[in-house]
Amino acid sequence: MADKGQAGRKVIASNRKARHDYLIEDTYEAGLVLMGTEVKALRMGRANLVDGYATFYRDELYLEGVHIPEYLNGSWTNHTPRRRRKLLLHRRELDKLHAAVHASGRTIVPLSLYFSGSVVKVEIAVATGKKHYDKRHALRERQDRRETERAVFGRHREE
Repeated sequence: MADKGQAGRKVIASNRKARHDYLIEDTYEAGLVLMGTEVKALRMGRANLVDGYATFYRDELYLEGVHIPEYLNGSWTNHTPRRRRKLLLHRRELDKLHAAVHASGRTIVPLSLYFSGSVVKVEIAVATGKKHYDKRHALRERQDRRETERAVFGRHREE
């Protein structure tokens, strides 16, 4: 049996902005209910997760705001690019997510969209929005870390 880790995982799109704008608390892997033309468009590597989020409707979790462009060779059966897509999770996971979101100031954001074998999966996260000063602080830390690495690397090179 194949390993369920990173093997066989082909990333279609990742949401780097989510890690900048949100403090990630917990991550989940979910399946997606897709139409055939959506899967074909994803196989071409075309998707955008930047404006995506997940919401609950009638005890089910749906992914909204994710842009999967129309399949170029599709006909009248093509999909709507920003339609609501159902996420497939176990009931216990749905209950945990529902409780976490209804706490305070938390949301569910997609982090990455990928093929796991022949199945499309999405990695979602329970996240809390960062304040503007938190974002500046994170950028400053990253810049300081880069400068120290450059200084260390520079010294090793001169020796």
